[in-house]
Amino acid sequence: MASVPNTRPKVADSLFATLLDAILSGRYAPGERLPAQRALARDLGVTMTALREALKRLEQMGLIEVRHGAGMVVADVRERGTLDVLAPLLLRGGRIDRDVLADVLEARTLMLAELGALAARRRTDEQAARLAGLAAAIAAAPDAAAAQEIDFAWATELAQAAGNLVFVLILNAIRGAYFAHAEQLRVTAEHRRLAPLYAAAAEAIAARDVEAAREAVRMLAGVQQEALT
Repeated sequence: MASVPNTRPKVADSLFATLLDAILSGRYAPGERLPAQRALARDLGVTMTALREALKRLEQMGLIEVRHGAGMVVADVRERGTLDVLAPLLLRGGRIDRDVLADVLEARTLMLAELGALAARRRTDEQAARLAGLAAAIAAAPDAAAAQEIDFAWATELAQAAGNLVFVLILNAIRGAYFAHAEQLRVTAEHRRLAPLYAAAAEAIAARDVEAAREAVRMLAGVQQEALT
């Protein structure tokens, strides 16, 4: 008889979420020392194994650090936090933090505009053709959700055409969190109105017009930013 997979969240996952919320909400302040692991495990009613797994994830995110002689200390997210912290900061308690959203969208607009300029300089003919095809697909998308998936594929192709590994890795890093909260971050709510802007950007990139490409992509991202905020 086939076994039924255990769908209950792991204790470590639940514990990680609890500690993450405590740090991001300020219940544990930057510079504050956490209780010793055995005491913390006892207070939370969990095993040492589960606690260590949760703490390791927090350390990898840059939210806690182990200091010699001081134990585990809460780090300042602005000094040590990684991209993994962005989604929890943006969606604390299931609600969007409008200030963090504004920062995310501002950074997105700046990044995409520069990707457009780099793509106009470096793109191959095949990449230009794929960008044009994705722009056409946006116009033909049946709904905003489908258009959102195409939009991310567009941004990924734009990063590939720009030929900068860092931008590609940034998109890879945020993909999971982005689509996990796609409804709340829908940048394609009026995708048919946006379609000419994708087309204009693709045309400028194909023409190797650097300034026109930068401005076209900036305008596209700016319209999306205004719609979300």
